[in-house]
Amino acid sequence: MVSNLQPKRLSIGIVGGGIGGVAFAVALSRDPGLDVHLFEAAERFSEIGAGVSFGPNAVRAIQLLGLENSYRRIADASPAPFEDVWFEWRRGRDDAYLTASLAPGCGQSSVHRADFLDAIVANLPEGIAHFGKRCIEVQQNGEGATARFDDGTSFTADILIGYDGIKSAVREHVLPPARYGDLGPFWSGTYAYRGMIPTTQLGAALEEQGADRRLALVPQMYLGPDRHILTFPVKQSELINVVAFVTDRTTPNPRLPEGEEWVKAVAQQEMLEVFEGWGAASQAILACIPEPTRWALHELPELPFYHRDRVLIVGDAAHAMVPHQGAGAGQALEDAYVLASLLTDQACTRQNAQQALAAFEAVRHARACRVQRTSHEAGDLYEYSAPGIGADEARLAADLETRFDWLWNHDLRNDVAAARVRLGWESVASFATA
Repeated sequence: MVSNLQPKRLSIGIVGGGIGGVAFAVALSRDPGLDVHLFEAAERFSEIGAGVSFGPNAVRAIQLLGLENSYRRIADASPAPFEDVWFEWRRGRDDAYLTASLAPGCGQSSVHRADFLDAIVANLPEGIAHFGKRCIEVQQNGEGATARFDDGTSFTADILIGYDGIKSAVREHVLPPARYGDLGPFWSGTYAYRGMIPTTQLGAALEEQGADRRLALVPQMYLGPDRHILTFPVKQSELINVVAFVTDRTTPNPRLPEGEEWVKAVAQQEMLEVFEGWGAASQAILACIPEPTRWALHELPELPFYHRDRVLIVGDAAHAMVPHQGAGAGQALEDAYVLASLLTDQACTRQNAQQALAAFEAVRHARACRVQRTSHEAGDLYEYSAPGIGADEARLAADLETRFDWLWNHDLRNDVAAARVRLGWESVASFATA
């Protein structure tokens, strides 16, 4: 029988099926000229964690990826008249209002991680995802890149994209430790206690403590030395996502105790003792979390590069960061849009795909590193440890009002256009007038 199928112009392997990897696969799947395969270590798509917050830049990436309808069905927003509030900032010890950070037209746009993953998975065509495929090694030559999995199988494509998270196996191929040293995750010094509280329960608890019930529904940050607490609604405002942070700043390079799990269940009493003496709202919030989990927050150093010939790392595999700007998932989605825009361009073929990966890195590396760096610095600011600001609340408030503008106002279409100029697919003149 003679096949009438046209040969694909490019084959792409994606390692990792989290939010970024799936969004990227969905975007690629719309191009019939691409042969796309995604490999996920788990037996099904799943997300750990609870709420995830998206700034205006991430929401625009979702729109540009063609996933807005899926997102809007499940996304939460601050209630009127607080719809532009990203967070209100308060002093932890007495709940006193300091200021608010506003994201006009977006506010605190948040979802439950698992809900968002399910929503974008629904857009992924059959036959692209493969499960039970934990990547343990990557190899490449002049013909292609091969991912080897722990079940003994392997897959070879023209290019391989590592969306495999902070513990990425693909990263070790791009930046071999024998040559570049240990560039793997390190503990940030911060623990995060997490819990989810039914909104009605938290509202009642706040009232009982003499705090304003509206603090349950409008996103809040309670700040103090070496500690801070955040709350925002998820699940159509049925639940409030709570994260309570504490940081060890007694040593410049804190170490996690040997053998300690990154995530573990702890007693409520441990969490309550960390925030002893804090205000009524904080006490009400923490009292509603009988079984908190404690997360040792890890991040990556700023990597020198993300790309090696036919292999590229993106998302948390390339620039995992602490969550203090709500920017990690957003950076994975920005990566997905920019990279998919280049690979779905009809000018991109197996002959020049490596150059497309290099152009992607050239336009994304500095921004991703800056988001990593400023996310860590934001944690210092919230916990009264920022150089030159410390516990000066007037300066703290002034910084918070404009701190995120550069992050939120970035136009990803300029990244794509700049990469196209690098590749010779677009003239500088047309980029300048875009």
